[in-house]
Amino acid sequence: MNTPTAEAGGAPSPRRLRPLDALDQASELARRGWYWGRDYAWVTRGFVDGLVRREVPASFAEGDLSPVLLLPGVVEEWTMMRPVAERLNREGHPVHVVPQLGRSTMAVADGSAVVTAQLAARNLRDVVVVAHSKGGLIGKHVLTKDADSRIRRLVAIATPFAGSVLARWFPWSTVRALRPADSTIIGLQAATEVNHLITSIYPAFDPHIPGGSHLEGATNVPVAAMGHFRVLGDAEVLAAVAAAASKP
Repeated sequence: MNTPTAEAGGAPSPRRLRPLDALDQASELARRGWYWGRDYAWVTRGFVDGLVRREVPASFAEGDLSPVLLLPGVVEEWTMMRPVAERLNREGHPVHVVPQLGRSTMAVADGSAVVTAQLAARNLRDVVVVAHSKGGLIGKHVLTKDADSRIRRLVAIATPFAGSVLARWFPWSTVRALRPADSTIIGLQAATEVNHLITSIYPAFDPHIPGGSHLEGATNVPVAAMGHFRVLGDAEVLAAVAAAASKP
């Protein structure tokens, strides 16, 4: 095996990539770029769908299983999670949305207060919170304050439980609040006592959360899908969400 050679001054010269190594790296970058593009194409369609079909279907009120509460991510409305909602409703879960969250641009603690108030106002119990991205942080915050034990489980999809290193590059405070050094992120990480109530479902590659969504003490479900948004319509993800929602 070749070892780095010493240049003048005694420092080893960097190992050069073999042509096949460089080709593999370029191929991987191209593959991830392709999935990144598909991810944004999917979310664009999701925004358009939200403009065209905003009304909550009457069928969402029906079902004999545990009620589901949807918590979308930043700038999302419930319609971004429509595939998830429809799958769970077909399984027999009544599905509830929280329009009072708007597009989830408020602070996590403020969003948590809104959700807590809605749980009480609707007198919901044995609730399965199903969340995407930042919605999972709001859901975990609610769990830490759930004095009435209204929530049975949090199912989080692509949630930055440890924050995202990319958030610090955004000028928008809503996104910057998701950086790993943010006090809310640090506080939620320390709240390990509720992790056993959480199922974290996360893709093989998430362009928005390079560090992934693994959560110590939770039920972690990695899936083969790639992307941050399009996973919401992925068959494997939908099956994993349905399975998690049915857990006692």
